[in-house]
Amino acid sequence: MNGSEKSRVIVALDYPDAQAALALVERLEPGSCRLKVGKELFTRAGPALIGKLCEKGFDIFLDLKYHDIPNTVASACHAAADLGVWMLNVHALGGARMLAAAREGISRAAGHTPLLVAVTILTSMDEDDLAEIGLAGTPEENVLRLAALVAECGLDGVVCSSREAGLLREQHGAGFQLVTPGIRPAGSETGDQRRVMTPVEAVRNGSDYLVIGRPVTQADDPVSVLRTINSELSALN
Repeated sequence: MNGSEKSRVIVALDYPDAQAALALVERLEPGSCRLKVGKELFTRAGPALIGKLCEKGFDIFLDLKYHDIPNTVASACHAAADLGVWMLNVHALGGARMLAAAREGISRAAGHTPLLVAVTILTSMDEDDLAEIGLAGTPEENVLRLAALVAECGLDGVVCSSREAGLLREQHGAGFQLVTPGIRPAGSETGDQRRVMTPVEAVRNGSDYLVIGRPVTQADDPVSVLRTINSELSALN
């Protein structure tokens, strides 16, 4: 199965250790989802886990949100690309020089160039949260401004709320990848996410890839939940 035939779903492996993550992964088919490895799991399990997941045939989104001086971010992105990940991300708030350095970093990888996307505004943040850190305007206004910067710097897309996906799609066209966390299947709890949509709503609004964590990983039958989500999304085609 090639990449275009795979699911839009990226399952967030938000587990405390490799053993717990691999217990779920053993039940999944590579064509049914991609996998996201974030800060906690990567800190505990490291590159060895990425290698195991890639060997099983999964596309890996390395979600470490690099945000540092340009040279450091370039080196980190180069190292991540060498792991064979499918996608990685940085923070758009790092600015144009850092974003350009990240792009240059992955271009130096041998034989493999992953997708590079930038986080705009975290989906856990609302206007009050932005005001606390000195950012004026709504989350949507900040997302649009940062996404324009990301596009200017030649990155592949952004991580954003599905609620901004429609406007971003209008601004940047079909080639600009929109990766949306804060996805909750109908009937799921929203948890600490404040700007959420169902999978079907998100895709209709322009999202390319849907990051889904607890509704799948904490379900009594995660395989069944994932199958239902994929079925609902297939019906849109």
